[in-house]
Amino acid sequence: MKQLALDVGLAVGSTLDNFIVGDNGAALSYIAALLEPAPPDAAPVYLWGVSGTGKTHLLRAVAERLRARGAAVGWLDPTTTPDAPFDDAWGAVVFDDVHQFDDARQALAFNWFVNATTPARGAPRLLFAAGREPPADLPLREDLRSRLGWGQVFRLAGPSEATRRAVLRAQARERGIALPDEVLDYMLARFRRDLASLTQLLALLDRFALRAQRAVTIPLVRAMLDADIESESP
Repeated sequence: MKQLALDVGLAVGSTLDNFIVGDNGAALSYIAALLEPAPPDAAPVYLWGVSGTGKTHLLRAVAERLRARGAAVGWLDPTTTPDAPFDDAWGAVVFDDVHQFDDARQALAFNWFVNATTPARGAPRLLFAAGREPPADLPLREDLRSRLGWGQVFRLAGPSEATRRAVLRAQARERGIALPDEVLDYMLARFRRDLASLTQLLALLDRFALRAQRAVTIPLVRAMLDADIESESP
């Protein structure tokens, strides 16, 4: 599957409203209820599923919803500085890609978890986490793994083929793009199939077609790929 270098910075803003629900209505409803407003004794929420099921989308949407209400949010993923301290000003803590946490990030996550759920000052904070496996199967230290499975656990399912096609057609209509079936088939066969990547690809096609003053066709997609490859060449 092709992953374009040009897709950096083109991700659509993640919100609860533009999350593709599919079979994940229970998870979305539960998270939305926590945020309107969150009860002080809310249990942690853990989301799991394969890549492309919307885990990071939901975590980003949670963080943005809370920040829009003026709440600070602590975010921990595999790239976070391993000595980042817990901040008492945080109203929530978010862990993403926990299955990739090394020993240092696991220790940091445990520290943040304890401080969030049993703080020295103030009420317990909301805590959201996501990973590839269910808590019991995570390659993590036992004390962290057991805590991630303590609260509400939801398995996220990816969108169906029909849903992917319907979403891309709707997005194309919103952009004023005529998206022929053969181009849609080509996109789904040749590129990463998660909706975030496909949405970014559609945005790239829109921009490239406007610059080239051409309709969206398979030759145009190939021309865009050739331009991308040339831009990566030294």
